[in-house]
Amino acid sequence: MKSFFAALALCLLLPSLPVGGEEALDLDMENRIRQEGFHNSQVMTTASHLMDSIGARLTGSPNMKKANDWTRRQLEAWGLANAHLESWGPFGRGWSYEQCTLRMISPDSAELLALPVAWSPGTNGPLRASLVRAKLSTEDDLKSEKGKLAGKVLLLGDMRDVRPSETSLSERYDQKALTEIEAYEIPGLTPRPRPGQPPFNREEFAKRRRFRRALEKFLADEKVAAVLEPGALDGGTFRVQGVGNGYKPDAPATVPQVMLAIEHFGRLARLLERKEDVQVELNVKSRFHTEDTMSYNTIAEIPGTDKRGEVVMLGGHMDSWHGGTGATDNGAGVAVAMEAVRILKAVNVRPRRTIRIALWSGEEQGLLGSKAYVRAHFGSRPEPAAADLELPPFERPSPGPLKLKPEHAKLSAYFNLDNGTGRIRGVYSQENVAVVPIFEAWIRPLKDLGVSTISSRTTSGTDHLSFDEVGLPGFQFIQDEVEYETRTHHTNMDTYERLQREDLMQASVVMASFVYAAAARDGLIPRKPLPKDRPQREGAAPAAAPGERGPLAKPERPAGAPPSAPPAVPQPPPPTAAPADRAH
Repeated sequence: MKSFFAALALCLLLPSLPVGGEEALDLDMENRIRQEGFHNSQVMTTASHLMDSIGARLTGSPNMKKANDWTRRQLEAWGLANAHLESWGPFGRGWSYEQCTLRMISPDSAELLALPVAWSPGTNGPLRASLVRAKLSTEDDLKSEKGKLAGKVLLLGDMRDVRPSETSLSERYDQKALTEIEAYEIPGLTPRPRPGQPPFNREEFAKRRRFRRALEKFLADEKVAAVLEPGALDGGTFRVQGVGNGYKPDAPATVPQVMLAIEHFGRLARLLERKEDVQVELNVKSRFHTEDTMSYNTIAEIPGTDKRGEVVMLGGHMDSWHGGTGATDNGAGVAVAMEAVRILKAVNVRPRRTIRIALWSGEEQGLLGSKAYVRAHFGSRPEPAAADLELPPFERPSPGPLKLKPEHAKLSAYFNLDNGTGRIRGVYSQENVAVVPIFEAWIRPLKDLGVSTISSRTTSGTDHLSFDEVGLPGFQFIQDEVEYETRTHHTNMDTYERLQREDLMQASVVMASFVYAAAARDGLIPRKPLPKDRPQREGAAPAAAPGERGPLAKPERPAGAPPSAPPAVPQPPPPTAAPADRAH
């Protein structure tokens, strides 16, 4: 009997309990994380400062630099070590706008909901002009309209039906949907399209890109005063992004471009169809910023102990578009990642591995900040040939062999959050079958928080791909959709009000739990084989389509997965790498 009680007492003293074979969890730490995350949360305070005090954070803009500086100071104030800004680039021209007003002044007076496209020039004061409409969808259209549009404001694009919404704008996963996500999808030859979009066609893609460039040149050459286009969505909500490659120093000249709520676009279109004389007044005040063409990622650490040379990373992109304040895309992910490390510091965590947070810039232009970080620290391929840059990233052949750096062997995993305000329901294994039992063990204590699903699929369109592309374990969490595609993603309504407090608190606790478990376990997270060189294949591509489209490649539902691979072979760790360039 004494031996029984002795054994029982020993078990009660052990903070780590074996779960799922040899995988152990520190349930005492899990309790501490929950108590801090649910009873002393600062996630909404962090979110308010980022979205309300700083605002939209277009890469290269003054606000993005404010966000870099504030997050560095805040992480340092919470006690994180080595808080610094790490430069990458040159990115190119920053851009910001101070004002955008659009009014119809004849045949009626009306204020119209409109926002400028990023990297659009201003109007140099209020511009009054006649509004005209022209069909410009082919090269022949450009020829037929030549010489007719100078000095006019052009209403460009098609009016679409606006119908009542018959389904909820907010959606959460039910068990049936989560079960579907768990099932692996055998990849096809081309990327799985987003709902409502046709499958990818390489020739059509190249044709559209060539025509868009020809159209922009035509508008500038013809001295069109400005262009008004309809934004996606309705109900006063509309998407607004940027001029393609407008941030590049050698970008061709463009005319002022403005996105318009569909309801207001429709009124103007109907008036013009009836041949009425429509006069508008447009005033866009915008600026290009070229004082510092470099961009920055915010980096900070919780130092490890016995395995401090190995690293577990977490993060999300901090840059946004400018229509709202970048709340769900991706201020939510930034606030959650920051809250996760704040929680860990508050409970006096002493992780075995170093925990490193990274808040990226340049994601909306093609994962540029995280790609630059991975290139500087872990590995890269040569830059693609100029001709291949005309292709979407998933169609480009590999320009050369993958060259790894010493730090490549030291990274255990990177965990990313970037699909809106929704709570975490699981994680995509990114086709890494070896991590599934590990993650299954980690989520067992989290099931009462709604975390239940490990998907073997890949998901695309955000910064975990920068790690996955060089053979490192990079993971994106499965999140409830909420209103991401229906109301907030890249829209003028992506503001603090759309953030859900309970969801962000839950996500912070889950992210802290995952990161701590990865930092505390005996071994590194298992890896897939290094990606092979990708030859150019006519009509073939992996199923996930990230890259230049930025988060528009994010699926409303999980994308299909790229071709599977055999189990990874463990690699011996090379020597420690030299410190990275830092710009404080």
